[in-house]
Amino acid sequence: MTAIRFQADADLRQAIVTGALRRQPKLDFRSANEAELEGIKDSDVLAIAAQDGRVLVTHDRKTMPTEFGQFIALQTSSGVLILSQNLPISEAIDAIILVWEASTAEEWINQIMTFPF
Repeated sequence: MTAIRFQADADLRQAIVTGALRRQPKLDFRSANEAELEGIKDSDVLAIAAQDGRVLVTHDRKTMPTEFGQFIALQTSSGVLILSQNLPISEAIDAIILVWEASTAEEWINQIMTFPF
């Protein structure tokens, strides 16, 4: 059982990444800035996250589900977690930590989840 590693998409609020790492320092959560994702198209972001074995965390409910479906038709993804932009930062942090504590990386392969459900 492998612990989940996260990758923030460029549209994810940095406060969520910072807050999650502050609340759970053992999280492996790479920011979009660290991965240099700004301006990169969704399919390439998915490929970077998959190559690095990271679940992509995004606010993009509009295009990411379609891009994800196309991506997993040809390649394997480490998964995608879509957080509502209307979700308070504290609840977004809670969701990330819950996913990290309650599931494994293997359970997320080619899976996409939207929170809140």
